[in-house]
Amino acid sequence: MSLRLFDTAARELRDFVPLEPGRVGIYICGLTTQAPPHLGHVRFAVAFDVLRRWLTVGHGYDVTLVRNVTDIDDKILAKSAEGGEPWFALSYRNELETRDALDSLGILPPTYEPRATGHVPEMVELMETLVEKSHAYAAPDGSGDVYFDVQSWPAYGELTHQRLDDMAPAEDADPRGKRDPRDFALWKGSKPTEPPTASWPTPFGRGRPGWHLECSAMACRYLGETFDIHGGGVDLRFPHHENEQAQSRAAGWGFARYWLHNAWVTMGGEKMSKSLGNSLRVREVTREHRPLAVRYYLTAAHYRSTIEYHEGSLEEAEAAVERIEGFLRRALPDAGPLLATGEETLPEEFRESMDDDLGVSGALAVIHDTVRAGNTALDEDDDEVAAELARTVVAMTHVLGVNPLDPVWHGGSGEQDDTLAALDALVAAQIEARAAARAARDYP
Repeated sequence: MSLRLFDTAARELRDFVPLEPGRVGIYICGLTTQAPPHLGHVRFAVAFDVLRRWLTVGHGYDVTLVRNVTDIDDKILAKSAEGGEPWFALSYRNELETRDALDSLGILPPTYEPRATGHVPEMVELMETLVEKSHAYAAPDGSGDVYFDVQSWPAYGELTHQRLDDMAPAEDADPRGKRDPRDFALWKGSKPTEPPTASWPTPFGRGRPGWHLECSAMACRYLGETFDIHGGGVDLRFPHHENEQAQSRAAGWGFARYWLHNAWVTMGGEKMSKSLGNSLRVREVTREHRPLAVRYYLTAAHYRSTIEYHEGSLEEAEAAVERIEGFLRRALPDAGPLLATGEETLPEEFRESMDDDLGVSGALAVIHDTVRAGNTALDEDDDEVAAELARTVVAMTHVLGVNPLDPVWHGGSGEQDDTLAALDALVAAQIEARAAARAARDYP
């Protein structure tokens, strides 16, 4: 069975065939750094981390993953003005906390993590190309705004399957300079109320990038004019991804061949967000719950399914992790931190589930079935079979990023190391006591 992924543009499952044999290029929209990340923010990173791992481990692809940082936009400037902190300091502080949050959840670092502010020349070049091709225009009022002309691109709306006549006006800039209210901003002219550091010179006047322009420019810079997969949260399909695709293809690029979108984390049926006051900041959550359990919680649902957070959600994830971890420590008592070697054979049922649009629920079912079989083998004193099953569990959980023996969950220093040492001593004592009881046939 070949890998099949649900392509948002096609609205169906498609066999995945990379542009270049053996290599895959992925671009995912990262976080805007106006605030610290909460669980809803980081779900995209977990979802695409699983995809990346499966492409690498399950299919042997060499994956290049680009995850951008939007380090300047309207919200960042507004937060900066509210708090009196320079916008670039605010942005960088939140970028560092975001990176720490993703690291704490075992998410592999991207191949490249470009910032918008570091790629203004590429954006200006793309903008000039669109103007030359009559797909963009500078506002006639001399404001420095530059807009994409949606009427000039008949395919506009093809990603989200909308008709232009049914679309609402784009609310990303002053409509007075637009030919059509649905035209979107490529570039925003500088304003007297904004700091001088938040603008760059262009042939059209000083200003800063529009949200959509940056991603097209950076994707092309690191992956080429045509690449394999573009991903992000479902809320980015329109207008962000629609606009990315339109401006990129209008410039003559092939752009993304597959579009993948993950669903939200909700509370009380509403999207988790700062504005609703229902956010769970990653830094705070991981102080109360093991990061491994948080990662498991965000991984366990299919990436296109909404996760409804409720009291007890993370406790349920913790219990599932403990079942896996308990078996591994019983079956491999001397292993310590352990990674998959890459030589393990993954069960066919696991491979089939993962190849079916990353069916993690089916994959986790195989993991827990294997854990049960391994515990049965231990109870029957078949330690060799149990150890082999344990190594298979390590390999499968590695694919999902939830291997309890991965060193990523056992790093740190000082108090954390002391705690882990004490825990290891307690586990070792329990294992020794169990072995003695078994030898004495003291099964109760």
